[in-house]
Amino acid sequence: MKAKGVDLTKLDFVVLSHRHGDHVSGFSYLLSVNPKVKIYAPKEGFGIFGSDLPSKFYRKDEALPAEMRYYGGTPPEIMKFGTVFPGANIQLIDKTTELVPGITLIALVSDAPGTKELKELSLAINTADGIVLVVGCSHPGIESIVAEAAKINPHIHFIAGGFHLVAAQDPAIEKIATTLYDTYKVDYIAPGHCTGEPTSLHFKRRLAIITFTPAWGRHSIWARTRAPHRIDAPAVSWTKANCAPTAPYSPKAMT
Repeated sequence: MKAKGVDLTKLDFVVLSHRHGDHVSGFSYLLSVNPKVKIYAPKEGFGIFGSDLPSKFYRKDEALPAEMRYYGGTPPEIMKFGTVFPGANIQLIDKTTELVPGITLIALVSDAPGTKELKELSLAINTADGIVLVVGCSHPGIESIVAEAAKINPHIHFIAGGFHLVAAQDPAIEKIATTLYDTYKVDYIAPGHCTGEPTSLHFKRRLAIITFTPAWGRHSIWARTRAPHRIDAPAVSWTKANCAPTAPYSPKAMT
């Protein structure tokens, strides 16, 4: 954030994609400098971001004495649970929600072994060039996330984040690459984090590499083209000028 010159005290909102430690470890520092910022997080039954459940979810037995029953036998209609971030201004999201015109949180649930029932949020920004999609780890599946984003705008312009294919085998990688490349015709892909080395190599071979030099260092974004080639582009910065929602609102957000 410092390298990019982002003032954390001026954020409009923050999106926490999911509960894993490598995605929330900087949260305590953020709260220390901006304790009242609005935070959107996935709603889970007993999640670390806090939650609530109707008391009817558990079986009751009036034969037990009151002192042995939950809530003395008279639970509230809605039971509220705490969070590991007390005092934080957290708003829980349990379904795909348009925050403001042009900015949508996609809420999906993983059914993959090891992360079953994990809820994850992805950020979709509808720009004049198409959807800019920021994903966390894509535990629900990058194909499923892109399919939801395409309901907003079928033109997927840019995807950035982790694809959670770090252990995926070649046939699975090829299937996903074909879906993104041929079905959705994604313009640009910037995979990172848990995407995996074989997956990264696959995309590198499949797509052209556009290398650019933003303020925080040199990175590669892979562009959709039928004739792979390398382009050394000048320094760019992803700002309101070149990535603005179609609606007149462009908050500063972080994931």
